[in-house]
Amino acid sequence: MTDRGRRHSPQPGAPLPPAAPRRFRPCPCSALPPVPPRLASPRLATPLEPAMARAQGAWRLLAAAVLLGFLQASSSFEVKDQSGKICIIADMTVAFSVEYKINGQKEFAHFFLPQNATVGSQSSCGKGNTSHPLLVLDFGAGHSLSLNFSELADKYQVEELVFHYNLSDATLFHNSTAGVKTVSHKTIIQAYMGTKYRCISSKQVSMKNVNVTFSNVTLEAYLTNGTFSMNKTECAEDMVSTTAVVPTTPKQTTSQVPTTTSPVPTVSPSNPAVGKYNVTGPNGTCVLAYMGLQLNITYLKKDEKMGLDVLNFIPHNTTSSGRCNNMSAVLNLTFEKTRVIFHFALNATAEKFFLQGVNVSTTLPSEAKVPRFEASNNSMSELRATVGNSYKCSAEENLQVTDKALVNVFNVQVQVFKIDGDKFGAVEECQLDENNMLIPIIVGAALAGLVLIVLIAYLIGRKRSHAGYQTI
Repeated sequence: MTDRGRRHSPQPGAPLPPAAPRRFRPCPCSALPPVPPRLASPRLATPLEPAMARAQGAWRLLAAAVLLGFLQASSSFEVKDQSGKICIIADMTVAFSVEYKINGQKEFAHFFLPQNATVGSQSSCGKGNTSHPLLVLDFGAGHSLSLNFSELADKYQVEELVFHYNLSDATLFHNSTAGVKTVSHKTIIQAYMGTKYRCISSKQVSMKNVNVTFSNVTLEAYLTNGTFSMNKTECAEDMVSTTAVVPTTPKQTTSQVPTTTSPVPTVSPSNPAVGKYNVTGPNGTCVLAYMGLQLNITYLKKDEKMGLDVLNFIPHNTTSSGRCNNMSAVLNLTFEKTRVIFHFALNATAEKFFLQGVNVSTTLPSEAKVPRFEASNNSMSELRATVGNSYKCSAEENLQVTDKALVNVFNVQVQVFKIDGDKFGAVEECQLDENNMLIPIIVGAALAGLVLIVLIAYLIGRKRSHAGYQTI
């Protein structure tokens, strides 16, 4: 990492790094201890067997509770049948590159599948041989991405990928009024039945005037238990990447969207250091914030390819300023030629403060088509806590400014308004941290309960065995 703290993505020909890894991850079911198997050999039953059976049942119920906690924390797209049973789960990052024309001149639009994409009403679990499972993701002004699944012997596959895009959407396709276009591609993903498909590497699908790049994909169709299977089918790109030697000292490089699917191993950017920032108002400190700050910008390059710029703020080179009044506060952080402004607001009725908006401005690498980048979002509701308390989250949080700009905060603790000196008030944990604390508690309680049940069963069995003997 240079003193600037900026890392670009890999050399030409490398896959596009994931734009914004989701905060939530699928259930690591393999981490659960296995349920002890029943003894199947023919023999006389012992007093312990009924208790062991009850213990196994209790263990399954507790394990199911753990799984449910994981699934509630997941941001995956889900398709359910009429009874509410889940048949498809998909978690993935998707980047689009679309070529279109204005007055005979070629133009390019580059964007990601947004986090607020929704599962379309056309999605279905299928009905036997008459129809197949279908996942439709709707987003923006009339855009949709469809994955049509089918069975093939002992495997399932994405038989067809269909992308509908609306060229009349001025937010993505400037000055275009060409209407809706549709492109499709046959068979891009295949996995064994009863396994989840996993592919961290980038996988590009080329269609007419459109390139769709998938990365960090976990999906499964034809589910039977409502969650991801423990077994997985890895894509060929990941298996190749794991055999490559990764340099111990990452080089500062620049990337472009790959034109082939040949994988090149990438080095993930390190987490930024935690800085301490504050804003002082007429009545003393009004904003107190500890956080590691990282900026992710997707930009168009001069060669019409898409690049990714990742910038870690270095605390001792970052200056802070701001202002505040009774209803709002502003924290302004500047690192060299990059500025991030946090706008906090007060909900007087609920007596809570929250992050209402973020403004970003930075200078992009020289390869960028437009050297200066600016973005803002003033309709957020993040980092929320009661006035007088502080908001704290040890997990990484992703603040989406636009589809091309992400602000990632690490180990954040922030308090706005009603600060006693320079000390944080009572802590309100984020949902991610609460889930991470709850899981080991549930697992520990399950183990303790299992031990207790086995002990009681043993004592009951021993008492019954003594009752079977009589004194002569």
